[in-house]
Amino acid sequence: MEMHQVRYFLAVAQLLNFTRAAEECNVTQPSLTRAIKQLEAELGGDLFRRERPAAQLTELGQRMHPLLKQCYDAAAGARSLASSFKSGEIGALRIALTHSIDLSLLIPHLNQIKRQFNRLEFRFLRGSSRDVAEFLKEGEAELGIAAEIDESWERLDVWPLFTESFELVVNEGHRLAGRSSIELDDLQAEQLLSRTFCEHSSRISTSLREHGIDVEHGHEVSSEHDLIELVEADIGVAMVPHSSPVPEKLTRAAVAGLDARRTVSLYGVAGRQRTAVANAVMRMLRGADWRAIAG
Repeated sequence: MEMHQVRYFLAVAQLLNFTRAAEECNVTQPSLTRAIKQLEAELGGDLFRRERPAAQLTELGQRMHPLLKQCYDAAAGARSLASSFKSGEIGALRIALTHSIDLSLLIPHLNQIKRQFNRLEFRFLRGSSRDVAEFLKEGEAELGIAAEIDESWERLDVWPLFTESFELVVNEGHRLAGRSSIELDDLQAEQLLSRTFCEHSSRISTSLREHGIDVEHGHEVSSEHDLIELVEADIGVAMVPHSSPVPEKLTRAAVAGLDARRTVSLYGVAGRQRTAVANAVMRMLRGADWRAIAG
């Protein structure tokens, strides 16, 4: 099986027309037809029903399409990666993160990927979960990381990385400081800081409200930096994910009886060719041991 045969097959499968596919592949129609017939002979059956003016995939063609596309994309990715290594060209990574994902999660992997390429260009995009989905749709980002994307787009690939709990963070001088675990009743008299930029903010507020905790008179905060400064000033307490780094002067504790967790996932666009850097980062993130980060 030759890659040009697979490329011709994919072109006809997309355009459903041999003439237009030949023009798209910049070859003569007889050459394209001959290559596809050779591929059909190798696979043992017709891939297309040749109906004028359109061609239609046979059942064999429909079954082979995703496999051949995966094969072609993998070969293209391998060539791209080999070319990048050989030429030393600049590698680029465009990745989108929601506001609730701390960049420190990526740093070890970015340091590792830097050793594989001569030069790298990173572009980090921030936004809500809806923004991350749009960045991926529009091609502004190759990969996305979010705790949750409320998007039913059929081309959105999702790879869960880890699941973590939310914990209470308080000032070191706070009455609850130093405890490894607290009870929900301990929050009755506290003023809570709401992370409005977090995908799970409303869900956590609802859960606390169901346990009789007053969340209506708390403070709404739109950035992690502001939230940390307010906790440091002992103006309130906050629920933050286990992976969120906090200064040493703050202490964190589990809240017994509160089921507050989130799953952080990697997102991509199915069928879209990625750069060598993005493919390498994707493999690293999916193969990483996240147990220490997830607690």
